[in-house]
Amino acid sequence: MTADLSQLVKAYDVRGVVPDQWDEPLAELFGAAFVQVTGADAIVIGHDMRPSSPGLSRAFARGAAARGADVTEIGLCSTDQLYYASGALGLPGAMFTASHNPARYNGIKMCRAGAAPVGQDTGLAEIRRLAEAWLDSGAPASDATPGTITRRETLDDYAAYLRSLVDLTSIRPLKVVVDAGNGMGGHTVPTVFSGLPLELVPMYFELDGTFPNHEANPLDPANIVDLQKRVREEGADLGLAFDGDADRCFVVDERGEPVSPSAITALVAARELAKHGGGTVIHNLITSWSVAEVVREHGGTPVRTRVGHSFIKAEMATSGAIFGGEHSAHYYFRDFWNADTGMLAALHVLAALGGQDGPLSGLVAEYDRYVGSGEINSTVDDQAARLAAVRAAYEGREGVVIDELDGLTVTVGDAWFNVRPSNTEPLLRLNAEARDEATMARVRDEVLEIIRG
Repeated sequence: MTADLSQLVKAYDVRGVVPDQWDEPLAELFGAAFVQVTGADAIVIGHDMRPSSPGLSRAFARGAAARGADVTEIGLCSTDQLYYASGALGLPGAMFTASHNPARYNGIKMCRAGAAPVGQDTGLAEIRRLAEAWLDSGAPASDATPGTITRRETLDDYAAYLRSLVDLTSIRPLKVVVDAGNGMGGHTVPTVFSGLPLELVPMYFELDGTFPNHEANPLDPANIVDLQKRVREEGADLGLAFDGDADRCFVVDERGEPVSPSAITALVAARELAKHGGGTVIHNLITSWSVAEVVREHGGTPVRTRVGHSFIKAEMATSGAIFGGEHSAHYYFRDFWNADTGMLAALHVLAALGGQDGPLSGLVAEYDRYVGSGEINSTVDDQAARLAAVRAAYEGREGVVIDELDGLTVTVGDAWFNVRPSNTEPLLRLNAEARDEATMARVRDEVLEIIRG
């Protein structure tokens, strides 16, 4: 019977419970398969602070070296630090992390040289097939000369590269609270912020993959409550929250109020357009209407895509876009090999805030023009049937525009909503937006009533 790794190998990465779903021997097979599929003669590997990460990472390195690849280990790092190493060194890479998942999980995010993503259609399915075959019969012997495994530090170079992309030397002094959630932000922030005119108030910087204070997922409002309180107590200019592998960054203003990732996307887009003298900006279809408006106002061309980093990165590559943003606080930069880095977005926010005298709430107001519902999940028995019911309820109405780029997006006058099925759970995800709270609430509740029957 052939092994089945379908529950472990997802659309964009490997992710599962250790040791129940995978362990070091399987990680070694993944390392060998990665080298065989990419044809790499050298790779770079990094890992987060989870208890299982060092062992899994080293096992992957052994598998890769056994197939003839020279392995550079950069040790503890954020995911965007691994992307930096892949881009700067010109090597395929593997990052061991399960991002914001609980401690018992771990995973691998893989990329080709220059941080180009490896997903189902770009090598991950083939890596899975090889690993499944080898689980049954063992990896065949390689006639390649075994590669070397060496260590290299990249944190200082990563920090210097990010600072070279955003000028923070002349900003006014700012007081910033950072909640690292016991994740990799506690590793990267001190070095990136070193020497800048910032008074840093650290929260939960101790690297601890058991996440003793709160889940390292700032997308859940419950996980930024501590940050909001501390910003107000400290009289800080802003707060920043990073997820477990520190590739996403969430922003809180001086009042302790969350700043919409769409507003951050619009703000950073305006800065990147000014820097590059125009260009294309990618945004997924869940981001606010304000993003496309701001991009056009600043001389850029907005391009709307499906949700998901593989779609964003593919569109970045084909269109030559200078920047891309998602509602989930993933921010992508052409100057960063089209990869996502929350840290670079944070530096842009700091530069914009420190370059003027007003508070962050006033600065972002011009980029935050609508009222959004946030993402609302509903468990359903039949995703397709409920989606069809929503479509039937709006189809044919005067002034209604429907498109199906990703799920169902319906524009109704001064409001819009999107309903998308989850790929992994029996859920429908609703996002709605309007010019005012009352209209948004009316549309949101009307759609939820249809979804939930």
